Amino acid sequence: MLTKIYGQNPSERELRRVVAVLENDGTVIYPTDSVYAFGCSLRSAKAIERLRRLKEKAEFALVFADLAQVAEFCRVDNAAFRILKRNLPGPFTFVLPASSRVPDKTLGKRKTIGVRIPAHPVARAVVEALGCPMVTASVREDSETEEYMTDPELIHERYARDVQLVVDGGAGEVEPTTVVDLTGDEPEMLREGRGELR
Repeated sequence: MLTKIYGQNPSERELRRVVAVLENDGTVIYPTDSVYAFGCSLRSAKAIERLRRLKEKAEFALVFADLAQVAEFCRVDNAAFRILKRNLPGPFTFVLPASSRVPDKTLGKRKTIGVRIPAHPVARAVVEALGCPMVTASVREDSETEEYMTDPELIHERYARDVQLVVDGGAGEVEPTTVVDLTGDEPEMLREGRGELR
């Protein structure tokens, strides 16, 4: 199923449709401020398991609505908080120590989790409406052609059997997020992407 949600004034009805899929152990593909991404509810062990099968080698991140929500699920010291506040929402994944509220299924063998607050209004609206973070992994794979990462209709064509819903939020980006590890004494750049650290 493909549903269109516009960034300006996202439709409440369409958002409810996405949330219904997520609350019923479903997996979706949704737009972010970098590439399109897979997403499922942090509360759904079944959907997290399905996502793990779909993205075998992926390290999951969590998408949050705001910084207050981040503090519920991650340990954030003052220095990390200042960096998050300066750069989010934006095309970043910040690695932070996970709290006990993050299920082991999401973490795998790690004790850290990537944190995202995308600047894309649809991504944040979905998480807000869901009322809990989304577990996420990008659709992007190095071997893929650009159209299959950026065009929602082609993404739907390719992944319709794997996910319950694809959210068309317009053309996606090709460049992934900038990944920064905030677990050490100093921020460490793990991958340069769309975001420029402030």
